[in-house]
Amino acid sequence: QLHSDLDKGVGSVKYTLSGDGAGTVFTIDETTGDIHAIRSLDREEKPFYTLRAQAVDVDTKKPLEPESEFIIKVQDINDNEPKFLDGPYIASVPEMSPVGAYVLQVKATDADDPTYGNSARVVYSILQGQPYFSIDPKTGVIRTALPNMDREVKEQYQVLIQAKDMGGQLGGLAGTTTVNITLTDVNDNPPRFPKSIFHLKVPETSHIGSAIGRIRAVDPDFGKNAEIEYNIVPGDGGNLFDITTDEYTQEGVIKLKKPLDFETKKAYTFKVEASNLHLDHRFHSVGPFKDTATVKINVLDMDEPPVFSKPMYTMEVYEDTPVGTIIGAVTAQDLDAGSSSVRYFMDWKNDVDSYFTIDATEGTIATSELLDRESTAQYNFSIIASKVSNPLLTSKVNVIVNVLDVNEFPPEISVPYETSVCENAKPGQVIQTITAADKDLSPAGQRFSFKLSSEASNKPNFTVHDYRNNTAGIETRRNGYSRRQQELYFLPIVIEDSSYPVQSSTNTLTIRVCRCDSDGTIQSCNVEAIFLPVGLSTGALIAILLCIVILLVIVVLYVALRRQKKKDTLMTSKEDIRDNVIHYDDEGGGEEDTQAFDIGALRNPKVIEDNKIRRDIKPDTLRFTRHRPPAEDNTDIRDFINQRLQENDVDPSAPPYDSLATYAYEGNGSVAESLSSIDSLTTEADQDYDYLSDWGPRFKILADMFGEESYNPDKVT
Repeated sequence: QLHSDLDKGVGSVKYTLSGDGAGTVFTIDETTGDIHAIRSLDREEKPFYTLRAQAVDVDTKKPLEPESEFIIKVQDINDNEPKFLDGPYIASVPEMSPVGAYVLQVKATDADDPTYGNSARVVYSILQGQPYFSIDPKTGVIRTALPNMDREVKEQYQVLIQAKDMGGQLGGLAGTTTVNITLTDVNDNPPRFPKSIFHLKVPETSHIGSAIGRIRAVDPDFGKNAEIEYNIVPGDGGNLFDITTDEYTQEGVIKLKKPLDFETKKAYTFKVEASNLHLDHRFHSVGPFKDTATVKINVLDMDEPPVFSKPMYTMEVYEDTPVGTIIGAVTAQDLDAGSSSVRYFMDWKNDVDSYFTIDATEGTIATSELLDRESTAQYNFSIIASKVSNPLLTSKVNVIVNVLDVNEFPPEISVPYETSVCENAKPGQVIQTITAADKDLSPAGQRFSFKLSSEASNKPNFTVHDYRNNTAGIETRRNGYSRRQQELYFLPIVIEDSSYPVQSSTNTLTIRVCRCDSDGTIQSCNVEAIFLPVGLSTGALIAILLCIVILLVIVVLYVALRRQKKKDTLMTSKEDIRDNVIHYDDEGGGEEDTQAFDIGALRNPKVIEDNKIRRDIKPDTLRFTRHRPPAEDNTDIRDFINQRLQENDVDPSAPPYDSLATYAYEGNGSVAESLSSIDSLTTEADQDYDYLSDWGPRFKILADMFGEESYNPDKVT
């Protein structure tokens, strides 16, 4: 109730209420000031309300006092039970855990006011799940209550937990939840074979590596704790078999390591041990975690194909062996108790088989065609053996025939050599190293020997030095060679191999004489001798030839322009009349050339005045035959030449170039003096022209022309 000191109880004061919940949750009597709740309150929904109240004059509507604020607090009662917000729970604990092993902690929440009374004080208890588990009443921690709980006995447990408020007293509210507890596996059980002896029957035709049987040991554990490893205990027959573990079924798979033979041994007995891979040291005291069983294998007799004595046959035969020659034999036999006969035949799959035949009864292999090692060095084919009693049972073996070489080809020079020797070569100089090749193939490798033929060994030009490593060197035996005397030498070389029978051949090596400098570099030789040793590529040779062609074209154009210019100059000077025009780029034929000019004009100078026709240009009209009077015996050629020289010097119409023409008179001052034979006191036979070789390269042609040259055909080797 609200009351103002100014309220005299005569109805002059009016009370108003505002704030949180005014008019909806709470209402006020305007005359008395009593506050009433118009609906039920829930502390868990709203624990308190803040309100404002004021007293106003009924007539003036003015506040009589300042507005006042007050709080209405909702008092709690135990109207909410505890709740497990995270339930139901799932937990696990290892089997064989000790008493008090922690499992899980549960928690219940009560919405009541924990500060007022015991409405929110919760106590935990187990309604279902005893005597296996226990719970702490205050903390809600669940623990194991029994020792050695075995997963293999019971794996799943469902525990019902209760939470009660009011401290568990009578009248308190309670809530429950379920906890599902699973016992996890530990390796507390060894593997055990369900029986002590396993019997297996295996055909003797079983293939190596194939599975011939399965055995299984039982382990009640789960997961990796149930993984089993199987091993064969060393003993009777254990080395013929192997055992592995199937990772999905944990069975022991027995496999065959070696072939079985009923005729050799009919039964095998061995022991197999099964053990866990992952051991738990806490349970070692229980005993060994392994078990042993005996496996007996009985070999079943089967009708088997013939068996060859070797897995593969290798034979050898010489090439050109006569047809029908036996080169070897294959052998197969039936190992069964019946011991049937065996027949042999070729596996006709390719053309190679046609070179050989096989005897169906004896198994001997013979040639059916001539063999050539150079064509095919090795033959590979298959032989099939079948039982007469059961032809469907066959076996196959591979046969390799190596064709041995017969020395039938002589060795030859491996490549054609371009050999050259310098004119200034010294004795003992190696001018070429040669190698040989042989079409035959010796298993130990061919060895070749080199020597000169008997007819060439006595000639003093060249010799052959065998290096004993299938190569030989060509060496000179003379001090210098003359290309002028002999340009080519043909050297016969005999090459022998080391096989039996010995084969040999005579190969002719062509040696060309070339001109070289003091260092041995070729200066003058044929095209092959100049370019081949250089080792230029085709592109480089083409580029050099193109440059030479371009230079030749430039020279030809230059000469043509010079001739054209000279012709135009001579044509402009019509007053220039001379008997002879000498071109500097034209060489005369000597004293015997009577077509170049008329020697008679030198004998008779008077003829010149009558003959005015120019010789340096083509005349426009026909030239008449010149009648030359006989030359006077007392004509002095020197005076004539001087007269002509003076006339040309003073002639203003003469061309502006030197046109001195020497006809038959040689001047003084030549280093070689006169080359004319007019004044020679001796005959040509008495002359010695060897000094021309000392005058240098310009007189080399004259030295070759007048030097002594004798040709001896016996020197051509």
